[in-house]
Parts: sequence; structure tokens; C-alpha cells
Amino acid sequence: MTRTILITGTSSGFGRETAERLARDGYRVFAAMRDIASRNRRHADALRSQKIGVVELDVTDDGSVDRAIASILAEAGKINVLVNNAGIASVGVTEAFTADQAKAIFDTIGLLRVTRAVLPSMRRERDGLIINMGSVLGRVTFPFVGIYGASKMAIEALTDSIRLEVSQLGVDVVEVQPGAYPTSLYSSIQRPADGDITKSYGEVGQIPDAIYKTFTSMLQGKNAPKPHDIAEAVAKLVGQAKGSRAARTVVGTSFGADKINADIAPVQKAVVDGLGLGHLEELA
Repeated sequence: MTRTILITGTSSGFGRETAERLARDGYRVFAAMRDIASRNRRHADALRSQKIGVVELDVTDDGSVDRAIASILAEAGKINVLVNNAGIASVGVTEAFTADQAKAIFDTIGLLRVTRAVLPSMRRERDGLIINMGSVLGRVTFPFVGIYGASKMAIEALTDSIRLEVSQLGVDVVEVQPGAYPTSLYSSIQRPADGDITKSYGEVGQIPDAIYKTFTSMLQGKNAPKPHDIAEAVAKLVGQAKGSRAARTVVGTSFGADKINADIAPVQKAVVDGLGLGHLEELA
């Protein structure tokens, strides 16, 4: 029976590549994005031309999420796989970001909002896979990327906790941790709103611009990593047998995130075992 897959943030980048890759594999794919009748109409039409279902979904809005999930369940009857991909990046002096900007960056991950909408149907079926798109910046910290990094560290905690909480209900929860890749994430990157604070940092305040230029230059070269690598990693996870998937998959330059994953895993296991909850580590 064909599995149904929902992917958020599919207008471009990892989400778009993943939707197209999984559709070619024969899965029934629903690509979610905002503004499918206006700003993203061209992207929506391109996906529809590949027999990919397109749904209007704003991960920052409860009503939008609920309507999207209800429409997919009404049409397909199930959601076997959820790929939480939507997000925005930021770079700049952390002090110069306003609280509202930080709130928007955290809210755009929309991970909990979409997961809450999908999990009831997965729990009823006692089957499902949730793949959260994290980042190596959820494990290592770059200066001037504090807000974005914090949002990705939040994904780490949510992924671990939800994975243990639903393991006995037949639902698998894993994470992909990309390194730096050339996607629209960089073209739409958030910069701090308080320019005066950035100026007050003097030469240090100019470092974020240098970092941004270095990364964009690196990602435009002929040897730049390809976003399709992420789609391949997701496809591999989807195709693996239940209970055999790695909790985390690093793709691209790890900046040491793979070592941190390996070092933390036994510590995390010891904590869970110490709480008398070791049985939650095995997927039912």
C-alpha cells in the first residue's frame, strides 16, 4: 500500500527537493507551503505538474495547520510520514535582534504545531514516521547565529522527548542535521532590526556580514554541496525498516556535530535508564 507523506516548507530548498525525490519513488506526497494562490503559485504549479499534492499551510498558524491536515486526511485517509522542514535562518549580533524577531524565528519551525495535528492519526494506526529537519547548529554554536542556533537546539530537545513519548505507540521520530547548503534559506535570512546596537559593536558588529559573505561565496562555487543530498538522506530514512533508523543523521560538513551526537548518546541513555524509562528507547 502506498504511503502518504506530508512535507512542510516545500516552495524551495530541502523541502522542494525532498518532495520531488519521494514522489519519484512512488509515494503519495503532499507538499505544504504558504500563499499557494499568490506568492508561491509558480512553485505550487511546478509541484502539481509532477503529480504532487499541494496544500496551503502556514506553520505559524493553528487554524491553517489544522485545515491542511484535515484536508489531507479527508483525501488520503492517513499520513504515514511527516517531514518537518519549514524554517528561517538568521545572522547578526544577537543583542540587536528584537524579542519579536526571535519569536518569529522560533515560531516558523512550527514543529510542535504540525506534529500535534498529525500525531493523533498516527497513534490511532499505531504506525508513523516523523522526520525533523534540524541542523549541525543544534549541536555546535557559531557566534552571531545565536537565535537560529537556539531554534535548532530546541528541535533537538523536542525530537528526543517526543521520540521517547510515542515509541510505545508505534511512531518513530528521528532527525536530519544538515551542514551548510545553498538554499533560499540564505537569500531570505533574517537580519537584526536594531541597527544602532550593531553599530555600537564597532568592528565586531561587522563580523556577521563577513560570515554571510564567506558562506554565500562557499555555497556558490562549483564544489558547493547539493541540497539533493538532504532529499537522499530523507528518502533513505523513509525506506528503512521500522525500528532500524538512526536517531540522528548528519548530512554534509558536520563541524563536529557527528562526534557530539556519538558522545551524548550514552549519556542520554543513562539518564533515561536512571529514570526507570529504558523501555521507551525501543520502538514498539
